[in-house]
Amino acid sequence: MKILMFTWEFPPLISGGLGMACYGIVKALLSQGINIDLVLPTKEMVYFPLRQESDVDTLPTVFLDPVQHKEFSTQKFSGVRERLEYIGISHRPESYIQMGEITQFYQNVNKEYWTSELVTHEEKELWEEMTVNLIGDEDLMKKVQEYTVRADSFARKLDYDIIHAHDWLTYPSGMLAKKISQKPLVVHIHATEFDRAGGPGDERVHKIEHAGMMYADRIISVSQYTAQMIMSRYRIDTGRIRIIHNAFTLSDDMNISKLRIFKAPTILFLGRITLQKGPDYYLDVAERVLKVHPDAKFIMAGTGDMSRKLLRRSASLKLRNRFLFTGFLNRSQVESILRAADIYVLPSVSEPFGIAPLEAMAYGVTSIISKQSGVAEVVNHAFKIDFWDVDLMAETINHLIENPAICAKIGHDGMVEVNRIQWDEAAEKIRHLYASLASEYIKSN
Repeated sequence: MKILMFTWEFPPLISGGLGMACYGIVKALLSQGINIDLVLPTKEMVYFPLRQESDVDTLPTVFLDPVQHKEFSTQKFSGVRERLEYIGISHRPESYIQMGEITQFYQNVNKEYWTSELVTHEEKELWEEMTVNLIGDEDLMKKVQEYTVRADSFARKLDYDIIHAHDWLTYPSGMLAKKISQKPLVVHIHATEFDRAGGPGDERVHKIEHAGMMYADRIISVSQYTAQMIMSRYRIDTGRIRIIHNAFTLSDDMNISKLRIFKAPTILFLGRITLQKGPDYYLDVAERVLKVHPDAKFIMAGTGDMSRKLLRRSASLKLRNRFLFTGFLNRSQVESILRAADIYVLPSVSEPFGIAPLEAMAYGVTSIISKQSGVAEVVNHAFKIDFWDVDLMAETINHLIENPAICAKIGHDGMVEVNRIQWDEAAEKIRHLYASLASEYIKSN
């Protein structure tokens, strides 16, 4: 079975949990005999035909234009990184090349795809909902527009049985591919705009999410928490939703042995510094703990739109070098910081799943997660506390600092538990979903 898969992130393009989740899913699907043509928002018009597990690390590349591919084949590269940089892939999604200006996007899509007499009234409304809201001069919106327009070529020239689109940035591409090929569409909800914004957020994104879910044949939700939100906020039929939890698997070359940076107890926040992840609550917790344990070290690792605000607030509280900001970390730096941490805290306001806590637990780091997270549904050896209950979080950290043996034991138990949560189980459920959709498609045609 062949899958046409659209995603905005895939290593080495990592902004958050989406990239690592897609990596785990794809690798496990490949091990089960599923072939995947992966499409990323690259500089060049290329796709990645993934056929075996090792392909997730090398990303074999094919230009859609045979002439360009022939020229590409003659190029000599020193390694995988240089080859990927050549086609427009770097370590940060923020550094995607500046896409060319998209002109008359709405008119082009409108003209070709939903003015046909074969289009139903409901389908026409969904296309209008998507195209009307996929507008704006922001760099991100322009990139999504171009990515969507490019999907036309991939949908027409590649051979596939199922279309799989991850999160709202790729839903328009998935819709377009389904419209062109009439093949079944699966949309994967890793997070909704309500989660990311911690509130209403961008109405355009809500509309695109709604259109994508309504147009899809099946919807994969990463947790029961997210499924409930999809049903209540987007009014999606429960019969089309499938809950498939994420997982986390350490690669064979990862070193999980402790490598301390500080002698003092080290508490870590690792994630996007945005409203969704609750970094302001983390700072409140740090202030309380440091009054009791002034030698402790709190690290905030990541970037986001709240970074400067929290930096100023940390300074105003005179936390000095007891509260540290790392900025963006690459994969090796993330692994190093996890090896150095004793306690991991992620007080997410709304977390559809949460790969980072699983990763921390896999390193034996005792974890405190919010009850408002999907990952709380699948782990037992972690502290689950309401995101707003900073007093209880502070008391819990104080207790762990004062009882290092208990902290180590909980961390070890968490590591054992997470190692049992493998991507193979999630991939098996996705494979069955693909098979049922392919069977339905064959019967209907």
